[in-house]
Amino acid sequence: MISTNDLTDAELRALVERGAEFSTGSVRSGEQLTGLVAGIHFLKTSTRTRTSFSAAALRLGAKIVSFGPDDLQTNTGETLEDTAEVLSRMLDLLVVRSAGDPADLRAFASQPRMAVVNAMTADEHPTQAIADLTTILCRFGRIEDLRICYVGEGNNTAAALALTLSRFKGVHLELRTPPGYGLDPATLKRAAANAAASGASVVELHSMDSRPQGFDVIYTTRWQTTGTSKPDPDWRRIFAPFQVSTALWDSSPDAVFLHDLPAHRGEDVTAEVLDGPHSLAFDQAENKMYAAMAVLEWCAGRR
Repeated sequence: MISTNDLTDAELRALVERGAEFSTGSVRSGEQLTGLVAGIHFLKTSTRTRTSFSAAALRLGAKIVSFGPDDLQTNTGETLEDTAEVLSRMLDLLVVRSAGDPADLRAFASQPRMAVVNAMTADEHPTQAIADLTTILCRFGRIEDLRICYVGEGNNTAAALALTLSRFKGVHLELRTPPGYGLDPATLKRAAANAAASGASVVELHSMDSRPQGFDVIYTTRWQTTGTSKPDPDWRRIFAPFQVSTALWDSSPDAVFLHDLPAHRGEDVTAEVLDGPHSLAFDQAENKMYAAMAVLEWCAGRR
């Protein structure tokens, strides 16, 4: 699973529902992946995603082999395709975080034996979106007809949200992104096409002048995306109006708060919000493990 675009609507829904089943305990982990070996290859730092996939594989009965950024011979010039061919003869699954080009993951997936999972590339964070939708489904019992406001940079988390939420009927996704830091136009176009087919709506605004009204979910992410830097030295001034504070709940008093973490209190979100009664951020972090369980099970063909 390199991109959520690779999934049919039915497959996406099944993964989210399975994640919710694991989260609520209506189905237990156990021996779904017994006898399999999963590689965990992370080229960038990670707390939640790396731990969630490692724990998910172990809880489902698989063994894991972990690789750091300097452990493979790709660093000495071996091609990704040759590396993948070798790994596929020893591993059943490979989870990769690169924060780079998704074409690298497709190179890993060019062999026919080993399933490959995108644990984050520069353009998309697909398993984060599955965890997010799992959290929303557990909270509301549905995804359809909900109103979600995303505030912050149009990064890979925002892209994954747009590409997935736009496939559920009646969803309204409003992205409030700083000027110059919006969603990639191609991603926004794809999300709009999804929305036209499903009956959802996706809107991007580059201002916080008007208060978001009547949302069920308010979501933000940290201002400095993993593996990236901002060329504009004045970027913090541009981002400052997009801080999520309790004022956003004046017009959406019943909204829950989501954050993909890590959070920087006082920057992307205030402590009152992150640690307050509306926050599901740490439940959301736990759901990354349950979403990872659903993804590994599906990719291994063990569902």
